[in-house]
Amino acid sequence: MTLKQRIIRQIELAGPISVADYMALCLFDPDAGYYTTREPFGREGDFITAPEVSQMFGELIGVWCVSAWQAIGSPAEFILCEMGPGRGTLMQDVLRTATRIAPDFIAAAHIRMVEISPRLTQIQQETLAASDLEIEWQEQFGTLPSGPLVLIANELFDAIPVRQYIKSGGRFIDRIVTVDGGGDLAFAAGPGSIDTTLLPAEHDNAPEGSVIEIAPARNALMQEIAERLNRERGAALLIDYGHLQQGFGDTLQALSRHKAVDVFAQPGEADLTTHVDFAMLATAARSQGCKTGAMTQADFLLALGLLDRAGALGSGKPVAFQEQIRADVERLAGPDQMGTLFKVLCVTDPATHLFPFESI
Repeated sequence: MTLKQRIIRQIELAGPISVADYMALCLFDPDAGYYTTREPFGREGDFITAPEVSQMFGELIGVWCVSAWQAIGSPAEFILCEMGPGRGTLMQDVLRTATRIAPDFIAAAHIRMVEISPRLTQIQQETLAASDLEIEWQEQFGTLPSGPLVLIANELFDAIPVRQYIKSGGRFIDRIVTVDGGGDLAFAAGPGSIDTTLLPAEHDNAPEGSVIEIAPARNALMQEIAERLNRERGAALLIDYGHLQQGFGDTLQALSRHKAVDVFAQPGEADLTTHVDFAMLATAARSQGCKTGAMTQADFLLALGLLDRAGALGSGKPVAFQEQIRADVERLAGPDQMGTLFKVLCVTDPATHLFPFESI
């Protein structure tokens, strides 16, 4: 029985499920979930993340990590953590860069990878084996050892399930997943509603049929990270696609082989994500006493020296190589590619100030 057939059977027996529950089943089902059974990353997978586009991305994140460590006083011991590490490419580039520019940073770092998928953990271990550094893996952020923390997460929050609410009859009610008359999965309006204090101020003016996405699990994780940073010092860099201001819209999407597919077509076989509401994440972080700053990926990478690094990589190289470097820069920072769609949120303890975030 396929995952889709199991979901349909579950709904027929127990009733409709929330969008969040549907996402969780599709992504994390132990036997057929997308992240537990498939290889999603890279050109042979379903999507390409920024670290897979170019080493320049990870190198600049490595520079940021070193500056974050210095900003918290260059502690003799600290935790360097990546959550949702994909294939380990980002951490590989971070460690290579930091080893070159700041050996003391590497000597002080206790490296931890937070990954819930045993299959991806094995891939990450293979990727990072050549580093000859002691790296430990764990499944939950909450089990990290104590101490100052420098944390990075690229395309983590988009895969954390959200609840959707749709405006009907002048109020926002649950959007649920059910089985239609033809026996297929479909959206429907449910009986539950949402506390209006969680909605944007202009919710009364939103037209009928408007969708709002609320992510309690994302906010809870953000609060957990921020509480830790405030208590033990540190900084977190969170990179994802999404919006800086809360708004309305159905952003649930499925991706297979680099193409959009129907969200009900291939449960467990396609990546299922929603855009990240960075305003809500920042609010969650500040509720724990932390400072936040946010900007587009383009602004962040350019401020950290993307163009200079591209010039250094391409210097003296064949024309074809230089053209590829230029294409990679455009992919990472171009306004019609990753540059403006992706945002960067920095969260720090109250005493830490970090470039290039003016509010921090």
